[in-house]
Amino acid sequence: MSSINPVTRILALALFTTPLMISLDWVSAAVAIALTLAAGPLFGVGWRRLLRRSWPLLIVAPISGIPMALYGQSGGEVYLDWGLVQVSELSLSLAGAMILRVLAVALPVVVLSADVDPTDLGDGLAQVLRLPERFVIGTVAAFRMLTLLRDDLDAMRRSRRARGIADTGRVRYWFSLAFGLLVMSLRRAGKLATAMEARGFGRYPQRSHARTSRLHRLDWAVMAAAVLGAAIALGVAWYTGHLRPLWSVR
Repeated sequence: MSSINPVTRILALALFTTPLMISLDWVSAAVAIALTLAAGPLFGVGWRRLLRRSWPLLIVAPISGIPMALYGQSGGEVYLDWGLVQVSELSLSLAGAMILRVLAVALPVVVLSADVDPTDLGDGLAQVLRLPERFVIGTVAAFRMLTLLRDDLDAMRRSRRARGIADTGRVRYWFSLAFGLLVMSLRRAGKLATAMEARGFGRYPQRSHARTSRLHRLDWAVMAAAVLGAAIALGVAWYTGHLRPLWSVR
């Protein structure tokens, strides 16, 4: 799937995840997750790689269900009633659906964003979506800087470990790392902006492109599959009677 235009990945992500926002139920979310897991190997993201890339989501997703469990719509058997906090059978059901909904929306991002070349992304944004050149150049530069940011983090951690700073004060250690990365990022951003300005980036409204970026039949097929996947997820929820539109959740 390396021949897929990066713009297609963005549009397919929007077409697949946006319809899922209209309902808060566990069935459509579970179907969407299953479809994402099935499509992962087709985009070069196997299950092991998907787990390695998405483990932070598995930690953050349960946190999203806590407010719904404590303050969500009550119904059914009440397990805890303490002031504004009311944990009931319905609120726990909504909390579980919220956790699955977060995973259903976030996991496709992990799959579709894998192995995207920043240059190809810039060509697609400029030629297919017709976005402003300054925005496109900034986006490509930001993607290029992510690799350097990881290298900077590794270098700072090794230097602090060599000086023995990492042995004590873990909270202070991580704050110092974050502050150091912020300073280095600002310095690199200033140097990059000066270099791009010196090379004339953004001087002319229209720029030429070395490579042509177009949407082909495979791109349209991927977007059609994204729409079909969202329709299947919502259709299964509606058929099983679990479809719960957001406007019905108070």
